[in-house]
Amino acid sequence: MSKLSVRDLSLSGKRVLLRVDFNVPTEEKDGHTRITDDTRMKESLPTINHLRAAGAKVIIMAHFGRPKGAVNLKYTLRPVALHLSHLIEAPVGFSPECAGKVPAEMIEQMHNGDVLLLENVRFHAEEEANEVSFAKELAALGDIYVNDAFGAAHRAHASTAGIAHHVSQAAMGLLMEKELKYLQGELKDPARPFVVILGGSKVSDKIGVIKALMEKANTFLIGGAMAYTFFRALGISTGKSRVEADKVDLALEILALAKAKGVKFLLPVDNLETQEISATAQPRSTGLLSSAKGISEDWEAVDIGPETVALYRQEIAGAKTVLWNGPVGIFELAPFASGTRSIAEALAASSAVTIIGGGDSVTAVKQFGLGDKVSFCSTGGGASLELIEGKALPGVAALSQKA
Repeated sequence: MSKLSVRDLSLSGKRVLLRVDFNVPTEEKDGHTRITDDTRMKESLPTINHLRAAGAKVIIMAHFGRPKGAVNLKYTLRPVALHLSHLIEAPVGFSPECAGKVPAEMIEQMHNGDVLLLENVRFHAEEEANEVSFAKELAALGDIYVNDAFGAAHRAHASTAGIAHHVSQAAMGLLMEKELKYLQGELKDPARPFVVILGGSKVSDKIGVIKALMEKANTFLIGGAMAYTFFRALGISTGKSRVEADKVDLALEILALAKAKGVKFLLPVDNLETQEISATAQPRSTGLLSSAKGISEDWEAVDIGPETVALYRQEIAGAKTVLWNGPVGIFELAPFASGTRSIAEALAASSAVTIIGGGDSVTAVKQFGLGDKVSFCSTGGGASLELIEGKALPGVAALSQKA
């Protein structure tokens, strides 16, 4: 890779400003804030532990929630500092401010290997505005900058991009390095057959990804509500299913592009449909024989059906590289989870390079206990999509080039 890595740095005694993505889900219980999913924190532990072992003073920056550029203690990172101390089994200091005299004085007292978490950078409007003065204030607290916040790398903010221009060295952390390896390196010239599985609700959310991958993929497997916009374009009944009516022409354009490039573009041949979205719903399969008429009137499609599962599993079994972004059904509810679960199981059983491109697909894979059975689960949502599209991520572009 052309960007400087934390592996390339001399770290002993250095004040290292580490940007991470600690924007984790929480709940309030008995007057205390509890972190309900610390996956993002655990993903940055290799970088934190690498810095500590090398003798750096680790100064961590992060955002949390949407405080809209003002101090709002609902979004304080103090509980995150406490949780991090349990994860690394060492004390973690907490600065109630992220810039200025208070953190500067706390950093002066740090020893090699110590860890300090700064307060939410989004308590300052200057953060999201990427103001130079604020970026300089942050940079003044350290000697070296390391960005491990892939999930925020598509944002040109002061702590993700601006700061890199005011330090001597700006490097990627180990998580950032891994994200780029899989989402950029592995997909640059993927082993073939290359199968792309796309789900989610909107064609419009994935149009950039579809067009970019159309140049590389052998097969697309389409699921989720976005499939029904293609159904509408083909004149197949969609019942009460979610459809982007204003994107029908776009769907036709994509189908024509796939045909012109000789790319297999598979839509569901059967679906699960329901008359209510609930955990007690009893969906039915539309079945192959009725697929020509699509979804029944007054029914809504909520998952791919068993015939589609079998078809898609066959394509996955023959693949050498698989990229999956977007669930193929409403997997959060048990009656509609079988399609997404089956796709996850097929990937887990595959010998291919299997990449889960962030967002709800990762949530699904982990919900089914299969996160460690695939090659890579991205921590980025929007960042993953933009990187796959081929867009430059500000948080990556700002890093120092490797000599």
